[in-house]
Amino acid sequence: MDGQITLIGSANMNRRSFDLNYENNILLSDPALTVAMRRRQDGYIALSKPVTAAEVDAWSWWYRLRNNALAMLGPVL
Repeated sequence: MDGQITLIGSANMNRRSFDLNYENNILLSDPALTVAMRRRQDGYIALSKPVTAAEVDAWSWWYRLRNNALAMLGPVL
């Protein structure tokens, strides 16, 4: 938030998550830990690859079907 606080957890900010799922978070007030967590997150971002709209438009119908089926089943698995 401000370089002082770290929030780690599984909570998604939507109605389903708050009403149906058991979500957990931990709030830590530790500037040194917050710096370490920010560095780790920045490392993950540096290694990530953005997904563009053009790339998604090029997906085959089978790939889209598979992704959508997995997205629908994910919450119940």
